Amino acid sequence: MDQMESQSCHKWEGKVSTRVAKASADQIWPLRLSDCYGIHGKHGEPGCVRYCAGFSISSGGTSDPGKNRPIKWSKERLVSVDTLRRSLNYEMVDSNNGFTSYASTVRVIPGDGDGEGGCTIEWSFTVDPVEGWVLEDLVRKYEVGLQGMGRKMEDSISVM
Repeated sequence: MDQMESQSCHKWEGKVSTRVAKASADQIWPLRLSDCYGIHGKHGEPGCVRYCAGFSISSGGTSDPGKNRPIKWSKERLVSVDTLRRSLNYEMVDSNNGFTSYASTVRVIPGDGDGEGGCTIEWSFTVDPVEGWVLEDLVRKYEVGLQGMGRKMEDSISVM
């Protein structure tokens, strides 16, 4: 049995987080993606599906930021949402990013007791092993992506 066959018997799991110092958990929640829109169901309710384009963690391809890079997209189904705990679970139902199975949980955690001391965004995922990749590389892509998203969210709040 080769390495890919043995890896396919189980899922990869990873978790990354980033600190957002200049925004409270209430300012960051609800999470928003600039290039997403609903395509099925009622927005924010379990079962709804959204289409997201642009920012995507790809399972393959290039790091070349040039114009010839294809736009990554996915269709994501909301599995559950807990507004009190600022948490949502979703699964990818279709995409062009190379994942065959993908589920994720995103949480926004207050930085201190009153929520005014910044916050942490935590993103965990479970995915089928991806041919040609190692889990550590995928986790690193998530770290870089989440750090960028955190900075954009913080910047958008500081200009309000």
